[in-house]
Amino acid sequence: MAQYDVIHKTTGETKVVECSVHEIMEWYEANPDWQRDWSYGTAAAAEVGEWKDKLIKKHAGWNDILGKAGEQPGSRVKKI
Repeated sequence: MAQYDVIHKTTGETKVVECSVHEIMEWYEANPDWQRDWSYGTAAAAEVGEWKDKLIKKHAGWNDILGKAGEQPGSRVKKI
């Protein structure tokens, strides 16, 4: 189940709707006064590009594994 932060268009009330990806479109049709609240759950500008650094710091041997995979014939794997 996915969680969707939604906001009421006129009152500004917010809530979280838990449903599948397919069900959310039906929910929006049944609740036209509500829309997706994009102020929650979106990536901030500070997070862009940092995933590689976080991955390398959290899993120090990751580049070694990628290097060995890249040595295989026909491989297009590159180190981060």
